[in-house]
Amino acid sequence: MKVLVLNGPNLNLLGVREPAHYGRETYRSLVGRIRRAARSLGMRAVCYQSNHEGALVDKIQSARLRFDGIIFNPGAYTHTSIALLDALKSVGLPCVEVHISKVEEREDFRKISYIRPACFASVIGHGTDGYLEALSLLKEHLEAVK
Repeated sequence: MKVLVLNGPNLNLLGVREPAHYGRETYRSLVGRIRRAARSLGMRAVCYQSNHEGALVDKIQSARLRFDGIIFNPGAYTHTSIALLDALKSVGLPCVEVHISKVEEREDFRKISYIRPACFASVIGHGTDGYLEALSLLKEHLEAVK
């Protein structure tokens, strides 16, 4: 199983940006943990981060024939991007939405997710461990639909 792990704007600044919300783990460290966890589950994770909405749309579209599923933390685009929702719906790959912080306890606008309707599960507020949880959820889902 091959999984695309997408991260949106400012996630490249993990460990630096608002550590009270996002923790001190760096993006590089997180990518290493995701890859190791995926291997232990018999999966292969390809990680990609961009601060640009169009680049994320392009990556989702190119995943259609190359990946079995997507794990996606769209960052601030969660609350603004219909384009990302449309891309996810277009490719038809199972997707898990991930958020490091407890968005429901933050500003009102963060409680709205435009991409959630294209996802079969969401992992919210579990810190960076949420990505590992999402890997397990995605594997279970893919095995169940085989």
